[in-house]
Amino acid sequence: MVELPAGSWWDWDVLHFDGSQLRLAAGHDLAYHHGLEVVFTDVAYLACPTQFRDPRFREPTLDERALVLRHVGEEPPVIVAFDVEAPAGDDLLPCLVAAGSVEVVDGLVYRYWRDNLTAGERLAPHLRPPQPS
Repeated sequence: MVELPAGSWWDWDVLHFDGSQLRLAAGHDLAYHHGLEVVFTDVAYLACPTQFRDPRFREPTLDERALVLRHVGEEPPVIVAFDVEAPAGDDLLPCLVAAGSVEVVDGLVYRYWRDNLTAGERLAPHLRPPQPS
């Protein structure tokens, strides 16, 4: 199970996924920045929406482990399960990520270009410097 540090982590999105590394970002408002990332490496199975709110992380059920095993062929080192509210209705949507490893990274990450970052601040991986006019 993933243990998150204390903070306001109710808005989440997929910040980056390249088929191997999945980077989920979280914060209280993702418009300009986020303060937490959950980074999965060697992703073997992924089932979650690209944007969601207030996930409830938990241990995967035996059925969820069996599902991953059927799709992957072996049990990966990390299986993370969490539930999110479904967009329509009061149902919970179960989500699964199976990977080689998972890491929780905190720190302020800007989603827009800015110079002169201070210690602990960084830019989102998709940002590029502005082109001179």
